Amino acid sequence: MAVKRGGLGKGLDSLIPEPKKAKPAVSKQTSQDKDKEEAKGGEFIVSINKVEPNREQPRKAFEEDALYELSDSIKQFGVLQPLLVQKKKDYYEIIAGERRWRAAKMAGIKEIPVIVKEYTEQEVLEIALIENIQRENLNPIEEAMAFKQLLTVYNLKQDEVAERVSKSRTAVTNSMRLLKLSEKVQQMVIDDMISTGHARALLAIDNEEQQYALAIRIFDEKLSVREIEKIIKELKNPKKKVEKRIIENSFIYQDLEEKMKAVIGTKVSINQKAKGKGKIEIEYYSDEELERIYEMILNTKQ
Repeated sequence: MAVKRGGLGKGLDSLIPEPKKAKPAVSKQTSQDKDKEEAKGGEFIVSINKVEPNREQPRKAFEEDALYELSDSIKQFGVLQPLLVQKKKDYYEIIAGERRWRAAKMAGIKEIPVIVKEYTEQEVLEIALIENIQRENLNPIEEAMAFKQLLTVYNLKQDEVAERVSKSRTAVTNSMRLLKLSEKVQQMVIDDMISTGHARALLAIDNEEQQYALAIRIFDEKLSVREIEKIIKELKNPKKKVEKRIIENSFIYQDLEEKMKAVIGTKVSINQKAKGKGKIEIEYYSDEELERIYEMILNTKQ
């Protein structure tokens, strides 16, 4: 195996050394021997009941169908990759591998392989976050909450968080912006009802109820990100209202219509538009009348 550079952002391989080949099991192994084995930090077998998940694990949701598939595989082949754990007072806390642990419990497995390591609480969170990001296990909201925890609880800067998880600072910033969405909209992102692209577009709406209403509309009408961006733009920047000015000037245009009607001898309509633009419509009721109006306009030019 090639030697890899250290650092949490470089992948889990760089954090977890390859376990040494296990020696043949001794039939009568004392508890003292087991303690020595644990102290070495190598791979060994423990009761699954002595292993518990980390409460600060970034991942909160586990796809049930995928767990059943993994459980079936474990029934046939066992847990092929050991869980990374740390020793607590009377149990082992999972640092990486909670999905395997859940699937093993579903499969009725009594013992599982583990590797015991000692890390700080911050390192535990970082490793769990990295593992899930590398395997694309986290939904966007879980990922954003984990980034925020690294910032607020452990006082890391955004560029430090970005370096640890091998992402750009912009990606980390955009991820955490999703936490500004209302809880209802965040849940829709978690449930995969709307995409992160839609969610980022909705950040332009401050009103939470309006934000949620648009999210529901995205889901119901299957709107694209571009379509929702256009809707939001119209909401944020409505067209300048010209109705008031049109009403104020309507009597002037009515007077012009009457004067033009008197001159031309048929109905004339002036239709106003924005920025002083508009069009004039002259009605005629026969070919002869059209010819007369045409001649009148030609004579006006002479």
